[in-house]
Amino acid sequence: MTTTIIIILSVLVLFSYLFEISASKTKFPSAILLLLLGFLVKIIIEKVNLQLPNLNPILPVLGTLGLILIVLEGSLELELNREKFSLIKKSFFIAGLSVFILSFSTAYILGAVHKINIKTILSNVIPLSIISSAIAVPSVKYLNKYYKEFITYESSLSDIIGVILFNFITLNDSIGTQSFGIFFLQLIAMLIISFTATIILSRLLYKIKDNVKYLPIIIMIVLIYAISKHFHLPGLIFILIFGLFLGNLDEFKNHKFINFFHTVSFNSEIAKLKEITSEITFLIRSLFFLLFGFLIEIKDIINIQSLIYSTSITLLIFTVRFVLLKRFSIRFSPTIYIAPRGLITILLFLTIPVTSQVGFIGKPVVIQVIIFTSIIMVWGMIKNKKTETPTNNS
Repeated sequence: MTTTIIIILSVLVLFSYLFEISASKTKFPSAILLLLLGFLVKIIIEKVNLQLPNLNPILPVLGTLGLILIVLEGSLELELNREKFSLIKKSFFIAGLSVFILSFSTAYILGAVHKINIKTILSNVIPLSIISSAIAVPSVKYLNKYYKEFITYESSLSDIIGVILFNFITLNDSIGTQSFGIFFLQLIAMLIISFTATIILSRLLYKIKDNVKYLPIIIMIVLIYAISKHFHLPGLIFILIFGLFLGNLDEFKNHKFINFFHTVSFNSEIAKLKEITSEITFLIRSLFFLLFGFLIEIKDIINIQSLIYSTSITLLIFTVRFVLLKRFSIRFSPTIYIAPRGLITILLFLTIPVTSQVGFIGKPVVIQVIIFTSIIMVWGMIKNKKTETPTNNS
């Protein structure tokens, strides 16, 4: 049994690698192919009557690790300078407004139709309002640099804003002045922790000369996130700050403190950290989507009753996206199509409190929205060839 599982996992991860390197030609996101592959493996295993343990508890663990590593990988690659300020500002407002408009408009409509408290509905629709950086970022790596940076900024910020909003709604029994005050204090505390932890971890990365040091640094990042999550602090802010700091040392080289880190040898250490982070992120992301595909039930995909909700939510997603891209003067093609739901949607959906779950927004709706938004993205990526950077939008 052990040998069989090892062989299956090895073959599946190699398939994932093939999907990844072929994405530039097929324009098909590897995450969707992994979902299909996981679903196919499930059918085969059922046919041969191979008994496996309950894998459901593993999914949230892989999802959390994937979220941390994806945000870290993305933030390490992002440039932070004056030339990028306009792009960062647009990305922030589009990501934030999209999450808020989609969440509250959907919650208001469904709450009015089903006579349910808007706070309860919000817990269920916020996950569907967040762009999945786990699908978006790998899918645009072969696009023009401008679009690649915009999608990376937007999807990473969408993850962070969405998680913060979700935790704020689900962790507070009532929303009022006190809850906003506590949230503000939590945000300040997380910023202080983030800057302190960033300096300490950067110092360790600079000082440690042992052969094994990158994995312990990544594990400490995961640990800090987990501890902050335990105390209901927005830990993704720390991941973003840490990645942006290490990835943009050149932008801070005029500061005496930063010059302590700014050496040729340390820059090479950061490059190695990026490489190892990318490798681990690829593995965790692959295993997550394979497992989720394995756990999908055919009845969830073809559920007719949920189609009215999934199609309406998908239509609203791209309507809001159209308006926001037009408002902030971002060229529609190909960005209008790139709004997939995925890892973060699944992860948050799995953590909705039992008391806040509603029957009409269940697993079938989540799966169908993920499929619909991914199909639209694939169609858009195939339809639009690689374009030159629009100078009027930079």
